[in-house]
Amino acid sequence: MSYTFQATEAFARACDQQDPLAKFRDEFYIPIMHGKPSIYLTGNSLGLQPKRTQDYVLNELEDWASFGVEGHFHARKPWYSYHEQFPELLSPLLGARPEEVVVMNQLTVNLHLLMATFYRPTASRFKIICEAKAFPSDQYAFESQLRLHGLSSDDALVEIHPQPGRDTWDTADIIQTIQAHGDSVALVLLGGVHYYSGQVHDMAAITQAAHEVGAYCGFDLAHAVGNVALQLHDWNVDFACWCSYKYLNSSPGGISGIFIHQQHATNTALPRMAGWWGHDKGTRFQMEKGFQPIPTAEGWQLSNAPVLLMAAHRASLELFQEAGFDRLVDKGQLLSNYLMFLLDEVNKQLAAPLIDIITPRDAHGCQVSIQLRENGKQVFEALQQAGVIADWREPNVIRMAPVPLYNTFHDVFQVYTILLNMLKS
Repeated sequence: MSYTFQATEAFARACDQQDPLAKFRDEFYIPIMHGKPSIYLTGNSLGLQPKRTQDYVLNELEDWASFGVEGHFHARKPWYSYHEQFPELLSPLLGARPEEVVVMNQLTVNLHLLMATFYRPTASRFKIICEAKAFPSDQYAFESQLRLHGLSSDDALVEIHPQPGRDTWDTADIIQTIQAHGDSVALVLLGGVHYYSGQVHDMAAITQAAHEVGAYCGFDLAHAVGNVALQLHDWNVDFACWCSYKYLNSSPGGISGIFIHQQHATNTALPRMAGWWGHDKGTRFQMEKGFQPIPTAEGWQLSNAPVLLMAAHRASLELFQEAGFDRLVDKGQLLSNYLMFLLDEVNKQLAAPLIDIITPRDAHGCQVSIQLRENGKQVFEALQQAGVIADWREPNVIRMAPVPLYNTFHDVFQVYTILLNMLKS
């Protein structure tokens, strides 16, 4: 069907009826509010639970009960090599080669491990460039890494602010800042998608600019992976890390993952925080001195697999594989574009516009961030009372993310009718 949007329930229903991905909604538990399914728009914060997750985790618990330690080799999915199934599942979402990907730890742990390798400041090259209002965990990681090297954030941390009166960045301003600091830059590290505005950064252009001044470039993909199309290998991104509990639906505080570009992954001389699970598999259990890293991203592993977390991760990633990631990206764009269209329609029907969309219309994924010109917190609370689970971010932003695996066009239309009735009254 044609996607010339219409602000009608019939249009939304027709879109859902013709959606080839509609069946995947039934693969998830939808939270109940006020006795009926909620309109869940916070997959950008915590993805919903796939129904198969319980079986996947229970299988590992049963194998633990049945085999004890022998489960490392005799479980249905042996624990010793459990992590090895994920590169093939994740690499299509990342635009990566399987040997560039490994699942391990949590996001900020991985951020620190990657900075131990890729942030090696010298007297002349010591600056970290990031976006202003980066997610706090990233900021704290930057600050502590600088202190570990005896450096001050005031001197070594360069924060790029949007232009006055704006909530988003021009790529040209980011590149200009990188060029202005030139050979004093050691590392450029940004969020691939900004958590507050939902802006998707031009990661290819930013990476190229960093490399042109001799710096490494990495990305925190917490709000990007499973949301937007990525080509990390072809963009020559040096490294990236992400969490799995947002768009990847892999349990609260779920397992994280990293990307190391092939040119670095195969360089076993690169410094790193070594751990036994990153050691050469053939001699891992000889317990001898002398760390010999695996010449893939696995060489950054510290510990053996947390299988219960990884079981939840596998349950969700198999759904991505079944649905086809390209199709999910397309539907996510349609849902968010439809939401923006309907928010514009709300403004048209008011005496004066009250909603400002701060998410760039030409650089976004599933997330749409809005500001209310009046009574923003009250509107957010009223949405909750109406069964809409969205997200409030100080000082005055409501984030809504219709995600393609379980949200519908009718979900988006219902938000429109709720907001319109609320703001017109």
